[in-house]
Amino acid sequence: MNRNSLWAQAVSLGEEITAARRHLHKYPELGFEEVLTSAYLAEELSKLGLLVRTGVAGTGIIALLEGASPGPVIALRADMDALPLEEQTGLAFASVHEGRMHACGHDGHMAMLLGAAKLLAGLKGELAGTVKFIFQPAEEMLGGARHMIRAGALESPRVDAIIGLHLWPDFPTGQFGLKEGTIMASMDHVDITVHGRAGHGAAPHQAVDAIYAASQVLTALQSLISRESDPADPVVLSMGSVHGGSLPNIIADRVEMKGTVRAVRRETREYMAQRIPELAESVARGLNARAEVRYEFGYPPTVNDGELVRLAELTLEEGPGRSSVKRLAHSQMTSEDMAYYMERVPGAFVLVGTGGEGPGEFPLHHPRMMIDERSLTLGAAFLADYTVRLLREFQNKFSVTEEISASGTGDSMQHVE
Repeated sequence: MNRNSLWAQAVSLGEEITAARRHLHKYPELGFEEVLTSAYLAEELSKLGLLVRTGVAGTGIIALLEGASPGPVIALRADMDALPLEEQTGLAFASVHEGRMHACGHDGHMAMLLGAAKLLAGLKGELAGTVKFIFQPAEEMLGGARHMIRAGALESPRVDAIIGLHLWPDFPTGQFGLKEGTIMASMDHVDITVHGRAGHGAAPHQAVDAIYAASQVLTALQSLISRESDPADPVVLSMGSVHGGSLPNIIADRVEMKGTVRAVRRETREYMAQRIPELAESVARGLNARAEVRYEFGYPPTVNDGELVRLAELTLEEGPGRSSVKRLAHSQMTSEDMAYYMERVPGAFVLVGTGGEGPGEFPLHHPRMMIDERSLTLGAAFLADYTVRLLREFQNKFSVTEEISASGTGDSMQHVE
């Protein structure tokens, strides 16, 4: 099997991969609403002769490519949902769905996975094992991965390793971000409602100003980052939504704040979950107000398997070359529900540079975020080449498991840790 030719074959598919991305970009859909997206993907996958299962966790898809002989199972995952943003890119294929946009690269993730499926389908007769293509709904805040797992995405057949990519405008096109261990932070949700007492704007002494109390709570919470957290231990607290008051001459009796907390270490995560309610409640109480805090644990950290990262690095070195490898010194403070899969099976989450000659002008989740479409071909080629390598590397472990099974001393198939 000539793995190097996969990179050349991907170039020949470049126009198809780009066309798929542009179609998906034009018709974005929010989490668990990806009906048109799912129908398009299912049709494209069926053309490749794959076993396609639709309606998984609502709008998700699982497609199987079974090789010529038994072997390990490698899963490749892409997310499908868009964001509730009004697009401002001015692209010819900009969103036609008002208030919805693929501003996090999920259109590109799907296109890269489709491209990888086409490349791997052409190798079906040479593969030993199974490739499972997972197209997942609702990554943005809704945790669609958990629903896919409950629907059996990691079973039947049982997955031995899972791989995911994320387009990354902070890196130049052609670079792939790799990191052993935690590559992305956890993400928890915090909702704070500050209760005061309404009154006339001319008589603040007769009221309890919820807006003022909320502002002091908000300021105090940042001291948890600047004064109670180890500077070498990353943690981010961002309150992205603050609402209160009705008229300029009425002192508000209620303010609602919503935000996220991101951390790398479990201990830090638990500390924030304890201290945020304590501090918010005490500050509000000192101003004769009352803070009601709801803290909810969300996405866990995304933790890469060290051996899989090493194999990803070898794949890149033997493919586009050493210059394509970008070893990350620190975890990214963004979060991903890919983490739920990787809590259950070994996985690798790789960042694909799409910033052109340098960092992109606009970041993820910006209404003017755009990608360098050359990165899509590179991502598809890497996925296919990496999968071929993993099937080969895992084959020895799989064979040992089969021998144990045949001798009657083990299960019919073991999960490879």
